Amino acid sequence: MTPPNEPDAFKGQGFTARLGHALDGLRAAWRLEASVRTHALATVAVAVLLALSHAPALWWAVMALTVGAVVSAELLNTAIEALADHLHPGRHPAIGLCKDVAAGAVLVSTLAALAVGAAFLVGHVLPWLGWLG
Repeated sequence: MTPPNEPDAFKGQGFTARLGHALDGLRAAWRLEASVRTHALATVAVAVLLALSHAPALWWAVMALTVGAVVSAELLNTAIEALADHLHPGRHPAIGLCKDVAAGAVLVSTLAALAVGAAFLVGHVLPWLGWLG
């Protein structure tokens, strides 16, 4: 740990180094969290459905933001859990609360994504299949 009066070794690094750290984080989350792999599979399914249904650009943008929100929440949840487990490996009510709140953020973003998916299904996919309108 860097003492409080010394500069952080990661601050001031160039773009390539910062990008490398971010990619390391994505690789670690991929390796450690099944839910990250599940979200990746769902993302591929969404992209395929968007492409097959010839969805307009606005739907691509909405889905990109929606998927990004869910995956970001999942990554932050993973980071919080890892940090909490490192700082306090035993059970503690404050750590449990922290983890529960982070998991709640993932749940909220996932429910919002399901609402967006339902709107896409009803407003675009079902008419494309000839089942509505």
